[in-house]
Amino acid sequence: MKENPIRSLPGIPFLLGVLVLAILAACLFAVSVGSASDNVLAAGLLMLAALLIGAIAFLSLLGLYKVEPNQAAVLSLFGKYIGTVKDNGLRWNNPFYGARKISQRVRNFESGKLKVNELDGSPIEIAAVIVWQVVDSAEAVYNVDDYESFVHIQSESALRTMATSYPYDQHEEGQVALRSHAAEISQHLRDELAERLADAGVKVLDARISHLAYAPEIAQAMLQRQQANAIIAARTRIVAGAVGMVEMALDELQKNGVVELDEERKANMVSNLLVVLCSDRATQPVLNAGSLY
Repeated sequence: MKENPIRSLPGIPFLLGVLVLAILAACLFAVSVGSASDNVLAAGLLMLAALLIGAIAFLSLLGLYKVEPNQAAVLSLFGKYIGTVKDNGLRWNNPFYGARKISQRVRNFESGKLKVNELDGSPIEIAAVIVWQVVDSAEAVYNVDDYESFVHIQSESALRTMATSYPYDQHEEGQVALRSHAAEISQHLRDELAERLADAGVKVLDARISHLAYAPEIAQAMLQRQQANAIIAARTRIVAGAVGMVEMALDELQKNGVVELDEERKANMVSNLLVVLCSDRATQPVLNAGSLY
């Protein structure tokens, strides 16, 4: 069911009219009571007129309702959807219409910490902040029982589905991971939510991960693995840099003719330079005062 905007009448003139009718009914009632002893028939007619005018004023009063900014009033008549009013202020429609107010302000909530298994099977804890807004009041009222509860439950379901589609860490070049690709993960979560909440008249404005961690039972083991990977990556880079520096040193020595080195001396020099460059501690130099041989 799609939203059907309808017009409403300003409520202030009707409110003034209700006050005038109420005063008129009160005056007629007072006159009828005062003239009851002189002319019973006239008094009865005046009292009947006062009751009718009072009933009209009361029914007109029931047709008044207030619509605040960024709010919509969904009108129905005996269960049939009539339309939606978004005009702000005091409004008036048929007093037999039922009006349900729906906020169309931007709202947000943070999901609870969910424990799920990521793509590689490791248990993780994940939570997200969802920013949403009702854009179709009729769908929000009539397509789901409770649209707020629907948004919360579907958001958690979408977050679980998304978390199982990606690994926690990036293991291959170009692989999308939960920890390293925040923008791609947020876009996937927004798309997943938009598909699930479309029938509820809800638009997802933003969805971002607010908490991401390994589950406590494997957190220490995963930390050790991350540290090992970091150490290996650092050592790989150090060795690559050291080999480049050794090659540069040998090339410069040969180019400038500083010294002529045979293969054995080159091997000894390469070994010493690699030890100095790759060591994780400060090296102690040993001076050779004699011949290499």
